Amino acid sequence: MNEQDQIRLGNIADTEHEIFALLKQRYSPRTFKDEKITEGHLKQLFEAARWAASSSNLQPWRFIYTEKGTKAFEQIVDCLSDFNKGWAPMAPILMLGIYKEDTPKGQENFHALHDLGLSLGSMTVQAQYLGIALHHMAGVDWKKAQNLFNVPKGYHVSSAIALGYYGGELDKLSQELQDQEVADRERMPQEEFVFQDNWKD
Repeated sequence: MNEQDQIRLGNIADTEHEIFALLKQRYSPRTFKDEKITEGHLKQLFEAARWAASSSNLQPWRFIYTEKGTKAFEQIVDCLSDFNKGWAPMAPILMLGIYKEDTPKGQENFHALHDLGLSLGSMTVQAQYLGIALHHMAGVDWKKAQNLFNVPKGYHVSSAIALGYYGGELDKLSQELQDQEVADRERMPQEEFVFQDNWKD
């Protein structure tokens, strides 16, 4: 077993209750296999997002993606936080997640960001099935991205996402990031975020 396989095995979630295997296997690496994502796989990812649940079927999600080696790729990198600039440029694809702020009637779509999250959740599970990792990043200058990518008024850049096949080499990362890749995964217990009948402190 090579190092990359050992890392993936080590990152399988130690769940308290049995869940779908793809959910247990999902994690957010900062290094990816040096391999272009196929067009067919990209179409499958966006198809998964297309069929996500959506309030009133408004489907407010929008995506801009670009491949490594392009001007647009470098522009997304330029919008990232300094921390994310330390690893994200190694991904084969970078993407912006965007949502439409209002309904067709001009009212605020309170659920638009929720629906974008649902679409990315569906995409993430489909990606896991294909051996593709998605690393979602909050560290992005959304105003700068809006301007660089001509995002029209009424749409909001929410996040950036790095995509690539699992299997990246650890030694391409700084020592700090290498340590994070193999650190034990932690989640708060259900008792801290699930309440029955009423809120409990």
